Formats: sequence, structure tokens, C-alpha cells
Amino acid sequence: MKKVGYAGVAHIHTPGFVDRLNKRNDVQVKAVWDKEAARAQITADKLGTQTVDDLSTILNDDEIEAVIICSETSDHEELVAKAAAAGKHLFIEKPLGTTGAAAAKMARAIQDAGVIYQTGYFMRSQPVHRFIKQQLAAGTLGKITRVRHSNVHDGSLGHWFDPGKGWFEDGWMWMTDVEKAGVGGFGDLGSHSLDILLWLFGDVAQVTAQVDRAFDHYSCDEYGEGMLRFENGIIGTLAAGWVDVLRPLPILVSGTEGQIYMNDGDVFFRSEHVDGADGKQPWTDLPEALPHAFELFLDAIVGKDVELIDVNDMVAHATVMEAFYEGAANNTWVQIEKPTF
Repeated sequence: MKKVGYAGVAHIHTPGFVDRLNKRNDVQVKAVWDKEAARAQITADKLGTQTVDDLSTILNDDEIEAVIICSETSDHEELVAKAAAAGKHLFIEKPLGTTGAAAAKMARAIQDAGVIYQTGYFMRSQPVHRFIKQQLAAGTLGKITRVRHSNVHDGSLGHWFDPGKGWFEDGWMWMTDVEKAGVGGFGDLGSHSLDILLWLFGDVAQVTAQVDRAFDHYSCDEYGEGMLRFENGIIGTLAAGWVDVLRPLPILVSGTEGQIYMNDGDVFFRSEHVDGADGKQPWTDLPEALPHAFELFLDAIVGKDVELIDVNDMVAHATVMEAFYEGAANNTWVQIEKPTF
């Protein structure tokens, strides 16, 4: 039985991760720490474990091999530095950092420590994205010209983050505070879309965006639209936010010899190179889904051979997302300059 610890439980995904941990028989949470004792206690009670008042208790415990960081994003840098220095394997909820520079600093600490790293970009495990990656490798779409990804929900419409919602007294309100979260609704959900776009299509040369609010109950942006020009010439768009009632078209990939898109859960595929791929009927010959990104981390620390997310990717994500917000603030295109570390 592998022992892990929690270093921060503020994130809205904490309940889902706790549920996954409670269903495992090969991983046990030995202790929970959070800078707010009440949050730690609620989470520990759900896990049937103990809290600690001092994070060093977890970091100095040789039985605890891994640490799960679900704190406010603005606290990641301090927590990652301490946990990496202690040699703990790390699951860090996305995004890694509020800026590209912060992400680069953490990536260096993680790499120098030589620990297992993973983050919560679960969309890489989904059949549609795995299928697209396979077809890109096979060249069945020809030259890719245009791509689009969207990730939206009705969180702002439903006041998901309000005090009294979820487990904690303050709800998940910190996620609407740009100082703590680094982003608003566009960056929160757009982070997942950006991960898929960079994973599938490579480095970005320049970006721009527009973000806005539909309501006044949260101080951050609630939705937005970004545009990307990739280094290989592909033009992409990214839509994300908390004010959508449906998500009918999450991804579209258009090439000179084919196209893949998803509509209401069905995948449509047209290619001159694949028999039956006429784009008229849903394409069902898809890869199996992989486990959730959090499950893959737990599998890795118990010794299973799984593919995890490279921490270098997270530096690129943070850099591009920071540029999106700069482009939105200044109403301009922003050249992507990769942080060195």
C-alpha cells in the first residue's frame, strides 16, 4: 500500500479526486494539510484519515512517497518547491503556474528532483483526442489548415463557485479571483482545450484573445475566444467559459484531404485514405479511453507502466495562456517567447 499526502485541497476537483482515492485499494492518504484547517478537516473526514497542522509533517514522513497539490494556483510555487526538495512524487492540479516564468521555475525544481510528475489534463485520455492523434500520425487528413477546440459549461450561470456551494464555507470563490487563480473562466476551462491543441499540433508562434463577463457576481472574466497561429502554419481557435448551456462542437480538425469533428458526442470522420470515412455517419472505430489523468498518476506511483504528461508541456501552456490574456488586455497579437530554465 502506497502512502500519499495532500498539500492543499482548495480546488473544485478535490471531491472527484477524493472519490477516486477512496475506490483504490493500493493507495492510502496518510495525512491532509491545507492552509485553512477547516478545509483540511473536511477533506480528511471524507478520506477517513488525519490532518496535520504543519506541512513539514507530511514532507518529512518517509512513508509518504507522493503529494497531491490541489491548492490555490498562486500557492503552487511555494508548495512545489518544498515537496520537490523533499523528494515527493507530485500530482499538481492544473495549471502548474500563473505565469510562464513561474511554471518554468517549478518545472526545473521537479526535473532536478527526479520525481514522478502529473497534472489533471484528462482530455488526453478521451477516445476522440486519441483518435485524432492517431490520424495525424497516419497522415490521413493531409495538410492541417484549421483547428478549433472548445471547453465550456454553465458554472457562472449556476453560481457553482459561490459560498455555500461544494464542501467549504467559502465555496470555490478563490477560482474567481485572478490573483489566486491566475485566470478567469476563459483560462480555467481553456487550459484543457489549450493542452489538447498543443499536444496535437505543436508549438505556437503567436496568439490573441478577447475575454469578457456576462454577469457581475464574479470579478473575473467568464468567457472568451482565443486565436492561435502555430509554428507549422495551422490556424486555430479556442473557446472557453462558464456561461454556455450546451457544448455541441468541442473539436474540429480540418485538413486538405480530410476532416474530423465531434458533434453532440458523435465523431465524424472524412478521409480520402480510409475506406468508409465519408463523414456522413458517426465513426465508431475509436481507441479505448485511457484512465483519468489522476488515475494514471496513482498507477505510476504503484509501479505500473503508464504515460504521463511532460512537465515541459506545462511551461508552454502557462506561457501561451499568459499571452492570451496579454493579447486580450492590449487588443493585439502576442509573440510567444518560451521561458528558459
